Parts: sequence; structure tokens; C-alpha cells
Amino acid sequence: MKRILILGGGTAGTIMANKLRKALSSDEWKITILDKDRTHYYQPGFLFIPFGIYKPDDVIKSKSQFIPAGVEMIYDEAEKVNPDDNSVLMKNGQTLNYDYLIVATGTELRPEETPGLKGELYYKDIFDFYSIEGAMALNKKLRTWEGGKLVVAIPELPYKCPVAPLEFVFLAEAYFTEKGIRDKVDLTYVTLMSGAFTRPIASKMLGELLEEKNINVVTDFYTERVDDEKKQLVSYDERTVDFDILTIVPVNKGSKIIENSKMGDDMGFVPTDKHTLKSEKWDNIFVLGDAANLPTSKAGSVAHFASDILFENLINDIEGRPMTAKFDGHANCYIETGYGKGALIDFNYDTEPLPGTFPLPGIGPFGLLKNTKINHYGKVMFRWMYWHILLKGKELPVEPLMTMAGKKVINSENTQQ
Repeated sequence: MKRILILGGGTAGTIMANKLRKALSSDEWKITILDKDRTHYYQPGFLFIPFGIYKPDDVIKSKSQFIPAGVEMIYDEAEKVNPDDNSVLMKNGQTLNYDYLIVATGTELRPEETPGLKGELYYKDIFDFYSIEGAMALNKKLRTWEGGKLVVAIPELPYKCPVAPLEFVFLAEAYFTEKGIRDKVDLTYVTLMSGAFTRPIASKMLGELLEEKNINVVTDFYTERVDDEKKQLVSYDERTVDFDILTIVPVNKGSKIIENSKMGDDMGFVPTDKHTLKSEKWDNIFVLGDAANLPTSKAGSVAHFASDILFENLINDIEGRPMTAKFDGHANCYIETGYGKGALIDFNYDTEPLPGTFPLPGIGPFGLLKNTKINHYGKVMFRWMYWHILLKGKELPVEPLMTMAGKKVINSENTQQ
């Protein structure tokens, strides 16, 4: 019997296990997921916990609920991959062999990479919302906080869900307004980028929203360290930003399994063919989700869209056909902007976010690069779709490859065509 081994049982790994189990004979193929954790987190929901919109129960479920019958689930930790002999060494000393390996190990938070971050103020005045622990600690802090300087900072690229820090600062602005203390809170968004977002048209729209909400923006700020004593964020060129509460995106790196295996780049992400999703070095290794070094967002939507392409290419390879499916880097992100409204962006490797309607041209119902209530409802509805449809490998009414239908092209003079 041949074996497909999936490293990681998060979003990407779970989707692939469901897709492959339906397609491959259980008499011929054994499918195994290896993951050390039994808990599945709906990570986009961490954003809402600091403001009391979601509770932990809304974002936490057992992984076993989403693993299909006929898939072996091993709850243990991998030590390293030995790709030259098609095996994975586990920490308990056992070895798992494979015919195909799908790397879905995601990213890991490395707060220790930023000097001073994990000091005496960590989870007292310095927080992240990219972990359940950080989000809950921040919720506790905000419930009794009476005002001051709140800074949201991005120290390094890449990181999971690039729009999440923007969403956080938008939701914070609304939260303090609703509490009646907005005039006592100085909100500052600190980024190493030259604008609010990586793509120019979206950056302009989101930058205007920040200005409209009276949120300070500090750009081109390359964080070198956190000074606990002075409560300052310090850049490499010695610029400083004062804070009373610092909410930071910890440095994101690839899994230590990838580092131990010497399979990754400098940030621990696996060099991956951006179209076929196959490892650039090994023919029987595919990479899905945040573990890949793809030039697109590290977001759940990318894992979802890419899973269709990887599935088609893997089946083709198993059956001796060419891998003809090509991923285009499709990403789709709802952006919470506060007050029951949201924005939406849709883009890929070659096309930046454009205005228009989604998913149906001229109908929507969602508006691209528009701040609307229906976009907010799209974000809210997605949690149900995640648990009940996406993780189980079922089809969603969105094509894996981006379409230009419904989009309005903007030329260099910023006029729509």
C-alpha cells in the first residue's frame, strides 16, 4: 500500500486530507496526518477576541471533528524530514515513510526574534492577537484600560493574514468610540511598508480610511527592538514610537521541522514552484498554505484556492499525467473596518486589488475596495463556512483562479476603464 503523509493538520492539511480521501481508494492509498496538537483554531477569529466580539469557544474545536473516516491521524511531533529517503523522523524515535509528502506546517510565531519583546511587559502592556493566549490577555487588558497610547506594529515580512493589523486598529477605533473614551486614546499604526498595504490601489483606499478615523500612521519603520523601560518601539535608524499598550505582530517563520530538515529559505519557508505547488527540489513533495514561499499572502483563502490546484496536480502525477494545473496566487480577504462595515480585496500574483463586484460581475453582492455592511456580513458568515464547508474539502462558490469579471481596471492616471 502506498502512503501520502501530510505534515500539519491545520487549515491546509485538513482540506487536503478530505479531498484526497474522497478521490483515492483506501485499498491502495493510506493517508496520514502528523500533527502534535489536538486543537484546531479558527485563526481569523483571534482578531475579535480582544474586543469581546468572539469568545474562545467560537474559535476552538477538536481537530478530530474534521478528519474524515479512513485517514490516520497521528498526534505526535516530527523532528525532521529526510526527503532523500522519503521518511519523517518523529521525536519519539519512530520513522514514517511516504510515497508523497504534503508539507502543510504553516508558520510559527517567534516573538523572541525581536529584542526586548518578551520582557517584563509581555502580556502585561505588550501583546499579540495572533495567538489565543495573546488575544485573551489583550481582552483582559482592554476591559479596564482607561486610555493612552495604543500602538499596532508590524516589524517583519511576511506574516499571516496581512490585513489583520489594519482590521485590529479599525476595530480598536470603533471599540473605544463605543466605550466613550476615543478622545482619550491615541491610535498609531506602525509599519515597515511605505503605506497601509503592499499593493498601491488597496493601500490608497485603506490609507484614506486610517486618515478618516484619525489613526496615526508611521511608515518605513524597521523595528530593531522594544525598550521596556522607556515603553518605546525603536527602529534601526533610532526613531522611536512611545506606547502605553503595544500590540505587535510577532515575527513569523516557517516551522522548526523545516529548519531542522534544511528544506527552507532564510525564513524557514519551503521553496515551492508557485504554479504547480511542488517543491523546487523534490519531485514527490508538495507544499500548501503558509509553509510555502509563494509571492502571495499567507492567508487561509490562499490555502483554500491552492488546494484545488495541488489536488489536481497530485492526482495527475499519481496517474502518470503531466501536472497541467497552475496556481495564480489568488487571494481574497475581507477587511473589518468597524461599526458593522467591511471592505473586500481580491488579487493574485500579477493583478493587484481592483474595484468592482464579487463574486458575480455587476451583481456582487460584495463590493471590492468598498466599505459596506454586506462585506462585514461576508466576514461574519465565513466562520460558519470555514467550519462546515471549507475544512471538509467541499466546494465553495468561488473559483480557485482569480477572474477579472466584475473588476474595473485602473490605469496609470487612476481612471477606471
